[in-house]
Amino acid sequence: MTAQRIYDTVADDFSRVNDLIIKRLSSDVPLVEKIAHYIIESGGKRLRPLLVLLSSQAAGYHRDDHLKLAAVIEFLHTATLLHDDVVDTSDMRRGRSTANARWGNAPSVLVGDFLYARAFEMMVELQSLRIMDVLSHATAVIAEGEVMQLMNVKNPDLTEAQYMEVIHNKTAMLFEAASHTGALLAGADERQENALKDYGKHLGLAFQLVDDVLDYRGDAEAMGKNVGDDLAEGKTTLPLIHAMDKGVEDERQLIRQAIRKGGLDDLPAILQIVDSSDALEYTMAKAREQASLAAECLDALPESDYKEALALLTEVAVARVS
Repeated sequence: MTAQRIYDTVADDFSRVNDLIIKRLSSDVPLVEKIAHYIIESGGKRLRPLLVLLSSQAAGYHRDDHLKLAAVIEFLHTATLLHDDVVDTSDMRRGRSTANARWGNAPSVLVGDFLYARAFEMMVELQSLRIMDVLSHATAVIAEGEVMQLMNVKNPDLTEAQYMEVIHNKTAMLFEAASHTGALLAGADERQENALKDYGKHLGLAFQLVDDVLDYRGDAEAMGKNVGDDLAEGKTTLPLIHAMDKGVEDERQLIRQAIRKGGLDDLPAILQIVDSSDALEYTMAKAREQASLAAECLDALPESDYKEALALLTEVAVARVS
């Protein structure tokens, strides 16, 4: 119910954003529309556009350009998903086939490029150099995060600090850009602008940390992915980093070997080590810390239903199962 209350706060705007997204997906090339609609309508929570709607109005915005900005953010996010699935050779996302599994890598990459281009067209229409600056920078940082993650596949020596940098760039950056540009659109003062920017960053980190916990403890049906998928891809996430730090030498070597070779041959043993080292509890504590920091940022905002919804979102971030 808490999550539904958040969406109810901007229900009309959220519906209008969805309509705008569909309208701006139009293309004279049928395959572009088919793939774009497939990925856009794949059942995501639309958290990043939700952040635009809530943050802009929490900062006092009362016009309609927040709808366009929210659609821009969703297009940027969807483009990254299309490219991510190609890079990761993923065949499932949110419980159904990825675009690259259905249509191949080349069409998926090219439609991702189309969505980036359409996002930047709409960005120009907003006629705000500061918003363009934030979003173009965020797009570059997200790409760098993807490359950093790719460089560290099957690398068991990734440190916690390096891991936090990767997830900031790859995941939290677009959360940060969504809430930051919402503040810019509203003409927020410097204190509120910085507060909303930091709110998005901390919320994004909390969401990714919880995702990394759910990879070892989640409901596969609710998540639309299998437990252990990160390990299968050779990704060193915080639960494994902590388990290696706290485990005995034999356990540490087993995890290092599993990361290096990828796959799920050692998953049962890895799950036991992760559990015995309290790695999931440690990662959840880090997530709750980030969610708390996000909530504290809201002190800079006046009281409103939108501020309350942003506060509730920090609770939802660490209470979810998918």
